[in-house]
Amino acid sequence: MKKMRLTVSIWEEDGVYVSKCQELEVASCGDSPQEALDNIREAIELYLVNARELGIIEDIEPALTSEYKFTSLIEVEG
Repeated sequence: MKKMRLTVSIWEEDGVYVSKCQELEVASCGDSPQEALDNIREAIELYLVNARELGIIEDIEPALTSEYKFTSLIEVEG
């Protein structure tokens, strides 16, 4: 199995920490940043098990295994 590199964002929302994986659009939450990270890891693992069973892992694998990823924080008026 290849090593997968995923991007996870965590932010506080109404006293709960929300975690989201950008590549898979999987989200979870927790009472602390660490709990949100632990929960998103579990959600990602379950997603990947299902993706393998459904035969769609090959479709998403390039986004999961890319050696180079870049993220940036930008501000916009809205």
